[in-house]
Amino acid sequence: MSTSDKIKIAAQYATPKHLLSRLVGRFAAARAGIFTQLFIKWFIKQYGIDMSEAIEEHPSAYKTFNAFFTRRLKPELRPLIAAEGELAHPVDGAVSQLGQINEDRVFQAKGHDYSLQELLGGEAQDASQFIDGDFATIYLAPKDYHRIHMPCDGVLKKMTYIPGDLFSVNPLTAANVPNLFARNERVVAIFDTEVGPMAMVLVGATIVASIGTVWSGTVTPPRGGRVQSWSYPTSGPEAIRLNKGEEMGHFKLGSTVVLAFAKDAITFEESLKPRSVTRMGQIMAVCKEANS
Repeated sequence: MSTSDKIKIAAQYATPKHLLSRLVGRFAAARAGIFTQLFIKWFIKQYGIDMSEAIEEHPSAYKTFNAFFTRRLKPELRPLIAAEGELAHPVDGAVSQLGQINEDRVFQAKGHDYSLQELLGGEAQDASQFIDGDFATIYLAPKDYHRIHMPCDGVLKKMTYIPGDLFSVNPLTAANVPNLFARNERVVAIFDTEVGPMAMVLVGATIVASIGTVWSGTVTPPRGGRVQSWSYPTSGPEAIRLNKGEEMGHFKLGSTVVLAFAKDAITFEESLKPRSVTRMGQIMAVCKEANS
């Protein structure tokens, strides 16, 4: 690791990440007029964002930075390609890692893995559904579309909020901060799906202003210093059912999604590998039953 990279990692340990994130969050939510517009225009130029993909193409359409950051895309640009028996990519981003869960261990980067049970909030019963299953970790860069969609049809069983650190989740940090995804603040949603249980973990990071879901609104901030869980009915009129491609949540400023599936449930699309670009709606995996 270069000296400059060592300095970047050391700075993350020293920075008051929660305070910085909350301050940025306040600005991002504020209607700050010309200051908001100037920052949005700078952000577009800095990260090379293609605004022609957005339903509202002009920066002046967004009165807050959060509104710009969670901008909706023209639906015809993200068609649902994944057909029956196929799972769709849930986000625009890039694959950080993917593969088999080794008993309870999830691969993070060379020399680093972490506990699936810890990632999901500490409940052995939750983690047991995914022992020796498959996982995918997808990183959303600042330029990406930041709404999160369902890879397949699902019924929500449980949501858990886990407090934690707010390290950056970029590739440099993932390669050098042990236990990164299981130590950062995160929201876990567990679904019953056509391929069995599926966990979607929305991982917070430095200056992530908010994590939200479509069924509960903003989950954090604020939430507090303890793990909190909510269970949901999986049948009847109160069940929360989401279809493949339907929105399930969002980040206000970028982060990472970790997906976990049961053993022998899916096969990832052959061309997928670390650094592969993902586009919401395209084929991520095939149900093993459909492929047999």
